[in-house]
Amino acid sequence: MRQKIITDVDTGIDDALALLYLLASPEAEIVGIASTAGNVPAPQVAANNLALLDLCRAPDIEVALGVESPLAIPLRTTEDTHGPQGIGYAEFPPSARTLSDRSAARLWVDLARAHPGEIIGLCTGPLTNLALALRLEPQLPQLLRRLVVMGGAFQRPGNTTPTNEWNVHVDPEAWKEVFDAFAAAPADRRPLVCGLDITETIEMYPEHVVRLAERAESVPVEHLSESDTRGVRSQAGNPVVRFVTDAVRFYFEFHRDHGQPYLAHMHDPFAAALALDPTLAVTRPATVDVELGGTLTRGATIADWAGMWGREPNADIAIGTDPPAFFDRLVERVGDFARNAYPPA
Repeated sequence: MRQKIITDVDTGIDDALALLYLLASPEAEIVGIASTAGNVPAPQVAANNLALLDLCRAPDIEVALGVESPLAIPLRTTEDTHGPQGIGYAEFPPSARTLSDRSAARLWVDLARAHPGEIIGLCTGPLTNLALALRLEPQLPQLLRRLVVMGGAFQRPGNTTPTNEWNVHVDPEAWKEVFDAFAAAPADRRPLVCGLDITETIEMYPEHVVRLAERAESVPVEHLSESDTRGVRSQAGNPVVRFVTDAVRFYFEFHRDHGQPYLAHMHDPFAAALALDPTLAVTRPATVDVELGGTLTRGATIADWAGMWGREPNADIAIGTDPPAFFDRLVERVGDFARNAYPPA
């Protein structure tokens, strides 16, 4: 039986690869895609989602537009990290697919009510849409089968401020509302949280792109290198491989420009894999809250591991995994999907 999933994304290079991973996974059924403002503005996110479905020759999947601003603060986007359209050096033509008539928040509520206990929610961007959905339907924690989120930093520095992970930094009020609301979820349905502690161990290197191209039987097989001319475009014969190559090249360059090796952290694809198979990670329960008042720490995610607050755990935090096993799955699934969508001549 295929697993029904609502994805809430701010597409985004790694969000796009998370969607690609789900589309390539035979056990996954994406029942709706909510477009949230984050890496780029919400209308650009929605356009990216529609065009990605075209690229993947996907069936009709409802794509809904979220609100254009966080709950309480102005929107901050990050084109420096993800490129002007949010997809690195890749470019999408406009899609003929149309957006849903209902909002992203209404999409969450309607689908959860229609399939109680069946849907996994996967959020790889700010939680604005989900917070608004909870205001419409406070029973969402009981209606969803589970929630998986990518965000937060618990026992390591943030990637946006010394304490803040990006997704939480964009809309900390929304994250606090969600964690507070999901304290009502049954223990076996606590949100599964993929913070920087785990996702920054999911390092994609150029050899992973080579393996993907070889698996897809795409030619030429391109070997990305930090000595390449900046911004060079892929000549891969397979359109899916070409998209991945152009997207992650930008990400590789961004990480190198910020003092890291020539790599890319695959935060969101890992969260997508965990939504389908929680056994990929070792988790630890904790009570999570979000700081809203600190002068230097506003937006920090705080985990009470020892029960000092006297509150029951409201999250299971991923603390360990096997990155090579994850990349084996990603290469196999996306490579096979690319080959089947665009068979070699």
